[in-house]
This record gives sequence, C-alpha cells and structure tokens, in this order.
Amino acid sequence: MTEIPHILVVDDHREIRDAVSRYLEKNGLRATAARDAVEMDAKLAAGRFDLIVLDIMMPGEDGLSVCRRLSAAGGPPILMLTALGEETDRIVGLEIGADDYLPKPFNPRELLARIKAILRRTDTTEATPGELAGKRVAFGDWVLDADNRRLTSADGAVETLTTADFRLLTAFLQRPRVVLSRDELLDLTAGRSPHLFDRTIDNQVSRLRRKIEADPSRPKLITTVRGGGYCLSADVRELAG
Repeated sequence: MTEIPHILVVDDHREIRDAVSRYLEKNGLRATAARDAVEMDAKLAAGRFDLIVLDIMMPGEDGLSVCRRLSAAGGPPILMLTALGEETDRIVGLEIGADDYLPKPFNPRELLARIKAILRRTDTTEATPGELAGKRVAFGDWVLDADNRRLTSADGAVETLTTADFRLLTAFLQRPRVVLSRDELLDLTAGRSPHLFDRTIDNQVSRLRRKIEADPSRPKLITTVRGGGYCLSADVRELAG
C-alpha cells in the first residue's frame, strides 16, 4: 500500500474505541472511530477505509447484521471484536463474511498483528496473475482478463474483484477440476497455515460464489467436495487477443 492504511473502529464503548484508535495511530496507522452502525455508515459514505474493527454487541443494528450487510455489498475487510463466550457465535461472524475475530478482553498487540495480517492479504500491490499473466481465459459464462483483474459475464456485465477474490479465482483457474483442500487454498492465496477454527477460505469461497454463481446456494462452478475441499467444476480455455 502506498498510503497509510485507514482503519474504522466501531464500538459503542467510548473508552475502547478511543483506546484502540490511539494505539493504532501510535503504531503507524490512521484510525477513525464510530459509536454505532449509523455513525459507521456516515463515515463510510464520507471516506475510504482499508479495514473495519467491528464490535458485535452494539445498540441498534448489531455487529453481525452490519457484517452481513457490508460483506454482501463488497465492503472493506472486517475484524470482529466479541465478548460472546460461545465459540459458535464467533464462527457465525466468520461464516457471514468477517475476515477474523478477536475476543474481548484482548491484547492491543495481538489486535495490531491481526489487522496487519488482514491488510497484507488484501494489499492490491501483492496480487499477481501468475501463470495467467497476459492472458484472457474463459470458464462457464465468464471471461477473466488477468492483467486487469476484469471479470466479464456472457451478457457483458463486469464484476469487481477484490484482491482476495482474484487470488482465489486464479488459484482455481490454474487448477480446473482439481480438488483443493482448504489448507492448500489458504497456502496458495495467503501463504500461511491455518489455525484452529480458521474459516478464511470458506468465507472467501462464499463471497466469490455470490459474484459468479447464478444461484450461490446451489453452486455449479465452484463446488464443495465433502471431506476434500473445493473444486472448479468447469473447463478453462485461453482466448486469443
């Protein structure tokens, strides 16, 4: 990233959001605070943010609802803060689109480390097309211009790809009809090993399906292989020009 990453901290506890904002700025990031979903929406409308630190338990629209809404709209990456004791509640957040979570109380150094890890995964300067460099490839009803990260449907609609979307899609396109485990996909797209309850790949597959599948609930292109992982169930062909 050429600019200093800008983080939006959303928490209804003033002490927490102010303390987190100060810590992030002390460590070289920009930070803006919002007390609830309404103020968050106003901040998002007024400027660009690279990541949102989002509390689950907030008055009005809660964090899970916010996360679901922003993820469906292709919003910034989200790191959720939760005081909920049940592991399943945290997993729900990951399943609906959060990139990571951190239970309260948390160590600020760990929060900073997790934020930086997400930013590295989503840094557009690190995305390269690999074997697809200089190529246009077709699969299903889609055409990908790898160099420009431009994905076009048969009817001419253009779908915007985030860096995470692009990395995942190119991993599949370079290995059509090959079953790839979650660990393999995580290594290919993020260059790291999974940790307990890591749902990064599941979240990314769900987001990509919402962009390329006619019916994301019944995927035909990126299929789930029980006990195996995921597979691009389509032929890939290179196009001239």
